[in-house]
Amino acid sequence: MTRRWVAVFGAVVCTAGALTSAARPAGAAPAGPCVTDPPATHAGLVPKTLEVPIPYPVITVLPPSAESAPIRTEMELPSDPCVNPCPDLTDAPAPPPSPAHQLGIPEILVSPKPFHFAIPGPGPDPGQVPPPPPRVEPPIESAPLSAVRPPPRISAVTEVAKQTGANSVNRTDKRWQVDGTDLGIMWESAPGEIATAFGDTVGRGFHPPGGMGSDWRSNVLAFSTDRDLTDGMTYDRMVTDDRCHAAEVLSSRKLDNVEVTTIPTSGFALGARQYLSYMSIRTWNSVPGTFFTNYGGIAYSDDHGRTWIKDAYARWDNIFGLANFQVSAMVPQGDYVYMFGTPNTRLGSVGLARVPKDQLLNTTAYQYWSNGNWTPVGGFGSASSIVDAPVGELSVRFDASRNLWQMSYLDTAKAALVLREADSPQGVWSDGVPTVTVREYPELYGGFIHPWSSGSDLYFNISTWSDYNVYLVHATIE
Repeated sequence: MTRRWVAVFGAVVCTAGALTSAARPAGAAPAGPCVTDPPATHAGLVPKTLEVPIPYPVITVLPPSAESAPIRTEMELPSDPCVNPCPDLTDAPAPPPSPAHQLGIPEILVSPKPFHFAIPGPGPDPGQVPPPPPRVEPPIESAPLSAVRPPPRISAVTEVAKQTGANSVNRTDKRWQVDGTDLGIMWESAPGEIATAFGDTVGRGFHPPGGMGSDWRSNVLAFSTDRDLTDGMTYDRMVTDDRCHAAEVLSSRKLDNVEVTTIPTSGFALGARQYLSYMSIRTWNSVPGTFFTNYGGIAYSDDHGRTWIKDAYARWDNIFGLANFQVSAMVPQGDYVYMFGTPNTRLGSVGLARVPKDQLLNTTAYQYWSNGNWTPVGGFGSASSIVDAPVGELSVRFDASRNLWQMSYLDTAKAALVLREADSPQGVWSDGVPTVTVREYPELYGGFIHPWSSGSDLYFNISTWSDYNVYLVHATIE
């Protein structure tokens, strides 16, 4: 289960003097789509239930990873979002209040969690493995910096709607048993359609802060054709594996200190094929506010997101825990796909690579931007920093309406999500300008841009640890 320690965020909030104020923006989220829905208020910093994981060591004999065939179902949902399609699954009676809740104090749950020390062991024959792509030798090409742009001017930032969970515009708890989730990474999956990938997701018994509860899935995927974002983004469907149940689309071993989860970091489509960059998380149990990855990788889907294949060779291993391109945002533009990446944790700087679209899964075809050149020499360890640390949860896009690049991310030094702009992917990037700060949303992260943002209208998804759900926010760029 995700255990994303928030000491870094707490430190940031304290630095900003915001821990006690917990102010909210003027445009607070409205009620859900039904008259019976109360307003989607935010959770306070003092939780009702606090689950304290207690790690204990376990020696694990680890067989080779074997992907089982995924189960997928189709379900026709009622056109009226206020009709619960599966009350037998989602309307269980609420448990009686605990003595702590009756007294108005947090309930402390001690939760033992195994921390695995793996020993390689025998396993089934994996069968015939496809050969790696043929090695190529990309040239070294000049790529000078563009002129620095002025910082974007942000005004009128408002919260539009709660996207996921109880009393959200999508009622994901009733329709897909998505009670708590985060991230909300968006891309145009087809003309007129937006796909949205979420991180660790829980259903029954969900209790924030964080993704605590049962029915844990490492990630889920939704689709939307909603072009009017002024009242939120309506999801038409999710990838499902049972009645009213969102499926996990990228599997994970769920063994802490081996592979505890797999988290999407960006998505895009090339023709009929969908792609997800993702990170294989080894453990959240590290220095507070950080995490360790096994590698950053690319998965693809040829059935419009129903099932996914993790490419065996399109991976960037986390050498000594310091390698770049563990958390990547990949953006197709022109003849190339550009990959912006950071090391594991939210504290690294941004490197940049590019690859021809038809060589996307061949890591030898990548050129890394290094001191004014695109070069394969030195591999991904040679990439220069295009944006200095600290950077967390990158979202990057090319804004065709303004013919420039935009980058949104969590800047823990500024205690805010910030926006930068540039005329080229390598920059020079403008200074980062805050869009949302921890004064308004303590324990804030995310900041994933909606692809249909245009001109002065910038829409993006945010998450907070205390709510552990996704909210759509609108900002005006002057």
